[in-house]
Amino acid sequence: MGKYFGTDGFRGEANESLTAEHAFQVGRFLGWYLSEKKRREGKGERARIVIGKDTRRSGYMFEYALSGGIVASGADAYLLHVTTTPSVAFVVRSEGFDCGIMISASHNPFYDNGIKLFNGAGEKMDEETTTLIESYLDGEVEAFGERYTRVPYAKREAIGRTVDFVAGRNRYVGYLISLGVYSFKGIKVGLDCANGSAWNIAKTVFDALGATTYLINADPDGTNVNENAGSTHIQNLQRFVKEQGLDIGFAYDGDADRCLCVDETGALVDGDKIIYLYARYMKERGKLIKNTVVTTVMSNFGLYKALDEIGVAYEKTAVGDRFVYEKMTEKGYILGGEQSGHIIFSKYATTGDGILTSLKIMQAMIDKKTALSKLAAPMKAYPQTLQNVRVRDKKAALCNAEVQAAVEKVRKRLGNGGRILVRESGTEPVVRVMVEAETQERCDRYVDEVVKTIRNIEK
Repeated sequence: MGKYFGTDGFRGEANESLTAEHAFQVGRFLGWYLSEKKRREGKGERARIVIGKDTRRSGYMFEYALSGGIVASGADAYLLHVTTTPSVAFVVRSEGFDCGIMISASHNPFYDNGIKLFNGAGEKMDEETTTLIESYLDGEVEAFGERYTRVPYAKREAIGRTVDFVAGRNRYVGYLISLGVYSFKGIKVGLDCANGSAWNIAKTVFDALGATTYLINADPDGTNVNENAGSTHIQNLQRFVKEQGLDIGFAYDGDADRCLCVDETGALVDGDKIIYLYARYMKERGKLIKNTVVTTVMSNFGLYKALDEIGVAYEKTAVGDRFVYEKMTEKGYILGGEQSGHIIFSKYATTGDGILTSLKIMQAMIDKKTALSKLAAPMKAYPQTLQNVRVRDKKAALCNAEVQAAVEKVRKRLGNGGRILVRESGTEPVVRVMVEAETQERCDRYVDEVVKTIRNIEK
């Protein structure tokens, strides 16, 4: 991770660690750099960059700042307005844009925001380009063999333009509808839109496919995104599904790249269970290419046990849907994701897509004529305890001989009946200790042992 850009873009509190000036300069650099790169490759001089945003109050400010910087540098900015992160990735690759920008802080509170970048293939922007942007933000960048403290402004007819591009979002909605293999007629579906990006898209898709659709948290006001709503507060949808007697429910986060499910009994079906049931569904139809799924190190131990039982292989990556997608692309896998609900169907998308995930779950449920509760039932999630410990130096704490000995002791005790994972946080001075075992008591006891060891060395 860089100084400004982490695994999921440049994120921070609006006008504190992420300001309108930052956004303007990001736009300035991208508009110039991508246009100059095209010119040098003989592909024309003007880059085209598409921008989407979620429902946060500060989204307007960043949208205008980014587009101002882009056109000042001689590129064109196309505005999707309020839309989902996966829709930006879709529009970039399907409409031939040079870059896509999503203004969102995902599941964070409304006062945070972020700038997520996509390359021309609709994939997360490469580290080389984000490193150049960071250098420019810090006052000097070396590009194309020259050093710049400020990239040149476009003049006269070379100045770019801003284009209203709601049509791009509508094409994405049409694409999702086209993926509906079966009619949803007669199925009662609950959607928790988190007062975010999905509020004006998800219902359109489900209604078009024939579902009887019920909404909660679909009234954004700029300050209520994710507030006691969406995938980070799944209990609201669980209660709603039970009270309304619905067949299924889907909860999204602020930018709708995540999806968690609620079955007809009100029980949570998280990302791990989604991966399990859809891997099984694909394997049964002979469509799970290479018979392998991609997970992260934080996936539940029960997922691996369940996959072993049905003969599906798996690979693990670091936490982050970016790493999941990179592994899928490298090895040619078509299904992967995270427990949090970032699920990637690489045949259809280059990033997690909450609404797409919903459609795939509906397909499996309708095709198999089986309730979601039964589809997910074979995967038994193991009890889990996760504790964060603040430390002075994350790497030093992890490499400490006493800590390593304590971790190894727990690992031997768990044997094949669980696992322990100790890792550093990517954003805080924190070490995370997680244990999964057959009982909650064992989880709590083993986590306490390792946490005490870490705290002792910090004294």
